[in-house]
Amino acid sequence: MLPTEVIERKRDGRELAPGELAAFLDGFLSGRVADYQISAFLMAVYYRGLSSEELEAFTRTIIESGSRLDFRDGGAPAVDKHSTGGVGDKVSLVLAPLLAEYGVRVPMMSGRGLGHTGGTLDKLESIPGFRTDLSLEEFRAVLGDVGCAMIGQTPEIAPLDGRLYALRDVTATVPAMPLIAASIVSKKVAEGISALVLDVKFGRGAFLTDRYEAVRLAEIMVALSEHLGLPATALLTAMDEPLGSAVGNALEVAEAISCLRGEGPEDLREVTLALSAEAVAGAGAAPVSEAASRLANLLDSGAALDRFRMLIERQGGDPAVVDDSALLPEAPFVTEFRADGSGFVTRIDARTVGLAAVELGAGRRRTGDTIDPAVGFDVLARVGEHVSKHQPLIRIHARSEEQAGRALARVETAVALSDSPPRAPAPLVWKRVAAR
Repeated sequence: MLPTEVIERKRDGRELAPGELAAFLDGFLSGRVADYQISAFLMAVYYRGLSSEELEAFTRTIIESGSRLDFRDGGAPAVDKHSTGGVGDKVSLVLAPLLAEYGVRVPMMSGRGLGHTGGTLDKLESIPGFRTDLSLEEFRAVLGDVGCAMIGQTPEIAPLDGRLYALRDVTATVPAMPLIAASIVSKKVAEGISALVLDVKFGRGAFLTDRYEAVRLAEIMVALSEHLGLPATALLTAMDEPLGSAVGNALEVAEAISCLRGEGPEDLREVTLALSAEAVAGAGAAPVSEAASRLANLLDSGAALDRFRMLIERQGGDPAVVDDSALLPEAPFVTEFRADGSGFVTRIDARTVGLAAVELGAGRRRTGDTIDPAVGFDVLARVGEHVSKHQPLIRIHARSEEQAGRALARVETAVALSDSPPRAPAPLVWKRVAAR
């Protein structure tokens, strides 16, 4: 296998044999294929794509580069959820303990925020003492005790994916759909779960702004998962405005706790219940409608809150934050952006709010940047709502008055008012994609 021949054939749009592709990637892991050669190959994939056979071989090689867990052991079914990322998306914090309370195991491996989208690990680490760097042995123990566990990707799981992503990040090939699908699905298959539900977001605050491009990605990932033996479904969910009210790590933890208490924003509840019901149905535990009804009752009753408290304690965090959100990090300077007139809210641009949160320090410009867990926003109005002059629209939690001023200048551009109500938006949960 000559690396240059592999690169050349993919550059010219020709299909690679599965064994040839696997040998090329194995050569990268062993040092026989150089970083610059893999980078050239990734750019060729960006422009030429991968056939379904190539994508399956590519993903299998990533899976086989590390260890595989196996939770198909006769116990409760194990499921997981993956989101393509959005602003204010704290669904995982509610979904994992809710499913555990239902009786389904959730061995969740999550990521960090990058760009304008937040990351589950950053949110969890805003809880004093919470550890996301558990060993696989600790991970299994927490899962056995609590029914859910939430950690970052370990070096043992799909190490090839980590090395490929580092190059994708610096070669502008992150958006390539086959590479996205292989990265996500490889890690989920390696988790050894029984079912996967994908939250594929579309809209101004999503990675994919066009809903039909999001459908295409969902179809690729669902088909790939199924070919690799992992039953999967995807829900297409809107991300034009932030999900829920809170944007920022500690603020989102507090809102997730409120949702687990049976309170919290309706949109967060809707997306969480829809994804949770799909996960239960995918595992064969109950039909979607039956699962949705029981999950809603569990959420309304606050029954899953104790699961979250247990999870926090078992992963080294302070469980008292569940009862007293003041124990979470708090920003020293709080101010508000108020409406300069009356009218209907026609836009709260999620991407702009997300970028403003990054500027405050709630997100990263580059991998390795330090996160400030306390800063962020409370979005106090919703699209379609009629507001009056001087009504607070967004509350800003900042480290200083100067920092808050910069954030205020940015969020002012995120909000639009009109004398007329906006057109009805797309449904929050717009479309379901399942295996053909």
